[in-house]
Formats: sequence, structure tokens, C-alpha cells
Amino acid sequence: MEYNQQVKNRLRRIEGQLKGVLSMMEQGKDCRDVVTQLSAARSAIDRTMGVIVSSNLEQCVRESLQQGEPTAGLVQEAVQLLKAANCHHFIKVDEYNYLV
Repeated sequence: MEYNQQVKNRLRRIEGQLKGVLSMMEQGKDCRDVVTQLSAARSAIDRTMGVIVSSNLEQCVRESLQQGEPTAGLVQEAVQLLKAANCHHFIKVDEYNYLV
């Protein structure tokens, strides 16, 4: 899979956030401030994982449809991947367990 520039830029911003957290720690900043920044970085990582999984899913579904293959397994695989990554807030499924 190819990762677009948008995803790479997200990861560079996260990298900057983490370097900022390290700097805060080295400066002896307050625990609450450090944890707040770590929480922001974790949220950014979660969102990035969601973007990567959804982009991959979209690409796989498109390819499967072109080849006349079923796509339900791909959706389930994406849901399981997000669950394994603890990205539960990205998982919204309908009564048939399809991503919505």
C-alpha cells in the first residue's frame, strides 16, 4: 500500500508533538501539562491509524469489486484491526456489522 503525503505529514506533526513532550519533561514541566500533551499525541495517532485503515479498506474494496469478489470479509478485517489497535471510537457498525 502506498501512503499519501497527508498521512506522512500527520506522522511528522505527531513526531513534533512527542519531541515537545520530551522537551517539557527535560524542563521539569508540570505532570498535568505533560500528560495533556501525551493525550493529544495519542489521539492524533489514533486518528492517523483510522485514516490508514479506512484508506486501505477503500482501496481493497475497490479492487475486489473490480474483480467481482465479495467485500464483507474486508470490512470485518478492518473492524478487527481497529479493535486490536484500541481505536474503538472509530468503529461504527450497523446491525449487520458493517462500517457506517
